[in-house]
Amino acid sequence: MKYRTIGTDPRTSRTVSVLSLGAMRFGTDTDEATSFAILDRYVEAGGSFVDTSNNYSFWVHGTQGGESEALLGRWRRSRGITDQVTIATKLGARPLEPTSTFSLNVEGLSAKVIREQSERSRERLGVEKLDLLYAHIEDNAVPLEETVEGFATLVGEGTVDLLGVSNHWSWRVERARGLAARAGLPGYEVLQYHHSYLRHRTDRPSLRSADGTQGVVTGELLSYLRTEPQLALVAYSPLLSGAYARADRPLPPGFDHGGTPGRLAALREIAIETGATPNQVVLSWLIGGDLPVIPLVGASSVAQLDESLAAVDLDLTTDQRARLEAAG
Repeated sequence: MKYRTIGTDPRTSRTVSVLSLGAMRFGTDTDEATSFAILDRYVEAGGSFVDTSNNYSFWVHGTQGGESEALLGRWRRSRGITDQVTIATKLGARPLEPTSTFSLNVEGLSAKVIREQSERSRERLGVEKLDLLYAHIEDNAVPLEETVEGFATLVGEGTVDLLGVSNHWSWRVERARGLAARAGLPGYEVLQYHHSYLRHRTDRPSLRSADGTQGVVTGELLSYLRTEPQLALVAYSPLLSGAYARADRPLPPGFDHGGTPGRLAALREIAIETGATPNQVVLSWLIGGDLPVIPLVGASSVAQLDESLAAVDLDLTTDQRARLEAAG
């Protein structure tokens, strides 16, 4: 396994594996025994960065979520896991009532929600302190100052170490970080967005914005991160829910544009050259780029996880990277 440091303050920074494990489906679609086996294998291989949220996975059984956090809490207790594994969670997108449908009727990012829901997450995870807490989605109904101060208060009280942000427009991330800096408060240091080798369209209206999709990495966000090297980028859904690996699985919406065929052809060519799977080439491309990324992978079996773990040791040549990046 390879590792990198997230966070800049030695008191709260964490050394984490360059491959993060997503626990979104643990406790719902993926049963407890299988979830425990995947987590055990991940830690055995040196993995140390697990991701969840307070709303995972409400849509499976029509709940408000929390099943994933609760399962991780049971796993931690049964295995005696302490601070050797960094667990990141999120708040802000939990539905206000049980539902199977994604909607705008969610908790948001008020100071009250931040305090109360961080406490609930700590209870489910069985921890006194959250290693990394993300603002899951934007909340335009609450003043940004309130959200920034609400998160910073938790760090000041010692119940959260690191702060992160997901699915926000980059200008709002910078504005929030500026507010925190001017007030001398801790701000967002980890950004979590959808990012993969294929490029996702961002111009289509989404549930939360008529202007497009906030949660996808764009050239603007990459440029921002290059100027702020102290920030870490975590890439969720890098393997497109199995679409790279299975010919019978269509690409998710947003990839139906002229650049996709060329990039798929280049990916398959490099996979043949390296003797690796397309999934492994995608993960290696993310991990080893000039702007390093921490891929966040899901797994419904130990075999799937093992495929992703093997990508950590796959080193693409300079030529292979250049061909991948020039395609499409």
